[in-house]
Amino acid sequence: MVNSHAFSYINLLDKAADAAWLRNEAISNNIANVDTPNYKRQDVSFEGELMRNLNKVEYRTMDARVYNLKLSRIEPRVYTEAEGFSYRLDGNNVDIDTENVYLAENQLTYNGLIQCITSEFGNLKTAMGGG
Repeated sequence: MVNSHAFSYINLLDKAADAAWLRNEAISNNIANVDTPNYKRQDVSFEGELMRNLNKVEYRTMDARVYNLKLSRIEPRVYTEAEGFSYRLDGNNVDIDTENVYLAENQLTYNGLIQCITSEFGNLKTAMGGG
């Protein structure tokens, strides 16, 4: 991560892209284990923690909130969802159709984040007179 006000949004977008990548791995793992008895689906916790931290920052503008955000305190975390729940007789709680929807949604999110990062670097390039 780069420590500069100019890179605040890029650093935040980078952290969000890392979370989306981790979620992609978790969803892929869920799909791979759809027929594994007693397997419980996994997901990634990130967005809620990000919002809590953004709301803690006592600044009026989003720019100021992002700049003063402590990204090192916000780490994407893999967790097992509904460990005690299963609607299947084999103890597995993965629904392949739902996982495929989550995978498609997450891929769109990841691609959008990468486009935003690219755009932010384009803005920096323009501001520096390079483009």
